[in-house]
Amino acid sequence: MQTAAHYLNKLAQATHRPEDELMAAAFRVGLCQLWREFTLEGYLRGEISRTQAIAEAGIDSVELADRQRQAVQEDLEWAMKE
Repeated sequence: MQTAAHYLNKLAQATHRPEDELMAAAFRVGLCQLWREFTLEGYLRGEISRTQAIAEAGIDSVELADRQRQAVQEDLEWAMKE
């Protein structure tokens, strides 16, 4: 597996962007992803409303979380029948 420095160098070369600009973008994207995950965890635990989760994480992420939760529930129900 390559190091983060390797990926950073390759991206800088490929995009002709400075490494510090790429690092700032990576930090921003990573932080947004962490916030989305935090929001969805709160939603799935019932700590925040669906409306609030949609406002924070987006409708696509909330709908995906709903489908994944439903799939897990169906798997558990199936397993309990065995």
